[in-house]
Amino acid sequence: MDFLNAIVALSNFVLIPAIAYGSQLAIGALGVTMIYGILRFSNFAHGDSMAFGAMITIFVTWWFQSMGVSISPLPTALLALPFGILGTALMVLATDRMVYRFYRQVKAKPIVFVMASLGVMFIMNGVVRFLIGPGEQRFADGARFIIKARDFKEMTGLREGLAFKTSQGITVITAILIVAFLFWFLNKTRTGKSMRAFSDNEDLALLSGINPERVVMVTWIIVASLITIAGVLYGLDKSFKPFTYFQLLLPIFASAIVGGLGNPLGAIAGGFVIAFSEVTITYAWKKVAVYLLPEALEPSGLAQLLSTDYKFAVSFVILIVVLLIKPTGLFKGQSV
Repeated sequence: MDFLNAIVALSNFVLIPAIAYGSQLAIGALGVTMIYGILRFSNFAHGDSMAFGAMITIFVTWWFQSMGVSISPLPTALLALPFGILGTALMVLATDRMVYRFYRQVKAKPIVFVMASLGVMFIMNGVVRFLIGPGEQRFADGARFIIKARDFKEMTGLREGLAFKTSQGITVITAILIVAFLFWFLNKTRTGKSMRAFSDNEDLALLSGINPERVVMVTWIIVASLITIAGVLYGLDKSFKPFTYFQLLLPIFASAIVGGLGNPLGAIAGGFVIAFSEVTITYAWKKVAVYLLPEALEPSGLAQLLSTDYKFAVSFVILIVVLLIKPTGLFKGQSV
């Protein structure tokens, strides 16, 4: 029974949270890798654009809630999500038209795009904080748990209870559907094939009659969808706070680079590598150890390698190690 209790505790505090967090990072990293692979620059405004999409969704969610509209037991935010995607798509398309388009026309170097995206990042950060405030905002409703710890204990007779949140289930299912749709779109549709051709060889794609402006527009719309979904799922699972999304830029970029920048499959794998690394290194393993070790060997402390305050430092260390040892990442993306 102790072994089963240890497995349940591990699932409750490590496996399930890491899978949900990894799914959120993977969706966000797919946006980073698409921008880098097709538009050929690192978008530092990615995290704050994610916050913008989540903010629009939150505003619409609050509006629906005030009118009594809901889809219980699911969160009302799922009903508001299309509006968030639409608002974010309009925002990124407008940003591209006003900022990035000029630099594409003059064939500016990638570092110029990066500096421009930094400016966009600061503007978006200020806009989001001004509109929704800098504090924590909660917008989740509906059923909170799919499996409650108390019900699991009564059902199994174990000391440890397994809690599986609705937001975690929605995150995992959504991530699977998004990945399946994105790979189908890129490999089976004419537009997707045009985007891949543009990414592989821009000059040859232009000679083949591919419209570059259409490719850019579709890329931004897909990225807007990805970052809005990732931002809303993260907000439902944890909570919404603008500065947190700014901090998420590091693990998302680390996920894309670790997996292989420009490689969608690498972005997915990198998201889970970063998530499991952060969760396992910052988890207090005493709760699991007491079930597996003899009483004489039980740890006196928390058996925690790092405090959760240093969670993002784990992403940074992994990022540095990968850049030094294998700059192309796990799946041989473009060298950083």
